[in-house]
Amino acid sequence: MKNKLVFLSLIFISSISIQCSNSNNNSPEGESIKPNILLINIDDMGWRDVGFMGSQYYETPNIDALAADGMIFTNAYAAAANCAPSRSCMMSGQWSQRHGVYTVNNSDRGKSSTRKIVPTENVWHLDESQYILTEAMKDAGYTTCHAGKWHITKDPTQSGIDVNIGGCDAGNPGSYYPPYKRVPLEAPSDDYYLTNLVMDKTLDFLNSLQNEPFFLYYSPYAVHTPIHPVKELLPKYENKAEWNGQNNAKYATMVENLDTQIGRMIANLKESGKLENTLILFISDNGGLYKVTKQWPLRAGKGAYYEGGIREPMFAYWQGKIDAGTKTDVPVTNLDFYPTILEAAGIQKPDDKVLDGKSILPVLKGEKMLERPLFWHFPIYLEGGNIETQDPVFRTRPGSAIRLGDWKMIQYFENNDIELYNLAADIGEKNNLAESNPKKVKELLAQLEKWRADTNAPVPTELNPEYIEQ
Repeated sequence: MKNKLVFLSLIFISSISIQCSNSNNNSPEGESIKPNILLINIDDMGWRDVGFMGSQYYETPNIDALAADGMIFTNAYAAAANCAPSRSCMMSGQWSQRHGVYTVNNSDRGKSSTRKIVPTENVWHLDESQYILTEAMKDAGYTTCHAGKWHITKDPTQSGIDVNIGGCDAGNPGSYYPPYKRVPLEAPSDDYYLTNLVMDKTLDFLNSLQNEPFFLYYSPYAVHTPIHPVKELLPKYENKAEWNGQNNAKYATMVENLDTQIGRMIANLKESGKLENTLILFISDNGGLYKVTKQWPLRAGKGAYYEGGIREPMFAYWQGKIDAGTKTDVPVTNLDFYPTILEAAGIQKPDDKVLDGKSILPVLKGEKMLERPLFWHFPIYLEGGNIETQDPVFRTRPGSAIRLGDWKMIQYFENNDIELYNLAADIGEKNNLAESNPKKVKELLAQLEKWRADTNAPVPTELNPEYIEQ
C-alpha cells in the first residue's frame, strides 16, 4: 500500500507536467505523448527456435522481419530456467529470493531417495504485496491487457490488468483444441485453435482503443506442451529436412502458427497507426524443452542453468528510437524489463520499490552499459535430466550461478561442486575450467557469496535422511 501511495503521488505530479507540455506543444486535446508498450513473452521458445537466431527448420517470417527492424540481443537471459519463477522475476523486477518463487509447484521434485539435501520450500504465487509491472502501468494511466498465460497469481485483474484474455494460474492449457480445459475461454467452434482465439481477442482489445496509451502483455500459452499440431501445417514439416537437431514437425507447426498470429497483431498496429509509437520487447520465459527442440551449440534446455535453459531469443523494436538492423552482445536479463519500460514511459519508480535489473535504454540508443554480473539462485530440485545435463535424474540440483563478462560459474550445494566456463571460447559449456583456473573461481565465488548474503538468499544444507547414495 505504501508503494502505491507514493507511486500515485508521483503520477499526479507527472500528469501535471505532461499537461503543461501538451499545452506548450499545441498537441491535440486527448493525444497521448506516452509510448504504447507491447511486451511479448513466449512460453518455452528456445534460443534457436526462430529464424533471426539462425534456425533453418522453424519458420518465423513475421517475427524475423520485426527483429530486423529493431535491435537483436544475442546474450539475453531469463532470470530463471522455468516458467513461474521467470515470469515472477520479470513482473516483480526482483530475483527469486526476494519473492520466493523458485519453481513450478513444489520444490522437492523427483524421488526423495535421490535428493541429498532438503530443498528450500517454494512459494507458488507472488504475494499480493508485490507491486508488479502491470500495476505500475495501470497507475500511470495506461489501459492494460493481458493475453494468454499468466501463471504468477490466480487472477490478473487483481494485479493491474483491465482486460484479461485467458489468463489464470495455470501453467499450460491442457489442450490447444476445445475444450481448452484449464483456460477460461470459450471456443467459437469445435476445432478452433487456442493460439488463434487468444489473438482474435487481442485484436478486439486493440480495436477498442481510442487515443489512450496501452500496455499489452502478450504471453500466449504456445509453444508450451502439450504439443498439439496445427493440422494444416503438419505435412510441410513432416517432409522437411532436420536442421541442427531440430526435427519435431508437430512443434514446428505451433511455432509457425504463433508467428502468423504475431503477424496479425503487427499488421493491426500498422493499419491503426499505433505501431509508430509502440515499444516492443520480445523474449521467451525460459529455454526450449530438450525432448522437443534443441538449441545447439547451447547445452541442455528448459529447467537447466546451462545456456540452453536460460539464454533466450530477444529483440527490441521502437520506430525512430531504435536503429533498424542493429545487434548487441551486451548481456541482459528479463529483470531489466521493469525499469526499462518505466523509463521509456516516463514513469518514476517508487523510492521503496526494489528493482534488481537495470534499464537497457542506453543500449537501445547505441550506448554502452557498464559491465555487471548476472546472477541466478535455485535452491531446489527439478526432475528430468538428460544426456546434456550429464545427470540422468535432475535437470538442476540446488545451487547458484553467476555470469560476468565471458565467464560463467555454477556452484552446486550438495557437494560444493564448481563448474567454470568461458562462454566466448566455449558457448556449449563443454570444458569445465574450475580446476585449471582457481583464481577466477575464487573471484566469482566471492561475488556470488556476497550477493547471496546481501539478498538473504537461502542456501539449503539440511541432509535428507531418505537419501540413498547412487
